[in-house]
Amino acid sequence: MTAYTPLKASPGDITLTARNRRFDRNARREKGVDPVATAWFLALSASFPRGEALFIEAVKAHREGVPDRLAGEIREFIKQEVNHTREHIAFNRAAVDAGYDISGVETRVNAMADEALTAPPIVQLAVTMGLEHFTAIIAHLYLTDPDSLISEGIGDPELWRWHSIEEIEHKGVAFDTWNHATREWKPRKRWLVRSLVMLRTTKRFIRNRVRDSLELMAQDGITGWRARWQLFAYLVGKPGMLRRIFPAWLSYFRPGFHPWDHDDRALIRLNDSAYADARMDAVPAE
Repeated sequence: MTAYTPLKASPGDITLTARNRRFDRNARREKGVDPVATAWFLALSASFPRGEALFIEAVKAHREGVPDRLAGEIREFIKQEVNHTREHIAFNRAAVDAGYDISGVETRVNAMADEALTAPPIVQLAVTMGLEHFTAIIAHLYLTDPDSLISEGIGDPELWRWHSIEEIEHKGVAFDTWNHATREWKPRKRWLVRSLVMLRTTKRFIRNRVRDSLELMAQDGITGWRARWQLFAYLVGKPGMLRRIFPAWLSYFRPGFHPWDHDDRALIRLNDSAYADARMDAVPAE
């Protein structure tokens, strides 16, 4: 009989904090604002409310019997995601008020989420784990170099800083929940399932966010090959978000991988201070 090898887990001194804050609701379509960056970040924001609802349900479905510490982290994860949903709903409404039509984006996101909900719960958790890795590595890049990625057209920069901090902070929760839920699986099966689901999730995530971005760029009069080239240059050239996160994305496929293999909590300490103008309310109950 093979001896049981404990699976990796998030560091014991990582503390999740639901920072229940509200930010300036603005989105502008003005001359000089980068329409490509605006389209990409708005496409991300439009996907967050339904996506984060899926994440919450996927993790909640597997919290029965988890260790006390992980149970507490799941509770804080849920609170953080609820707050993220609220703020991005507000920002998305501001974008609509500024003249963007995001109904097509939301329709596609809802269709994808509905399809995901037909999968077995453990697959929903694997999808959540993969997308949480995406958000964490994008958050890391944003906190490291926000000026090269962002434009004034995507709202209050502190909204994105706040969201990025909490994405890094809770990046291990879905993964730890997965490890608990699959603790009886053989290591090869656990690696194979999460890797295959991640490949499919990556294809769909990039394909849909590119499609969404091109649709939004068209609303600013950028269409055809010009639009495709400008979006490609933004994502792969300069600043090159997808190019720069590729090594971190690839690390997910390493056997024995855990999100906290890359300990970037220093970014949380560095950035978790710039909210003097944000209003704090009581954290909502689960």
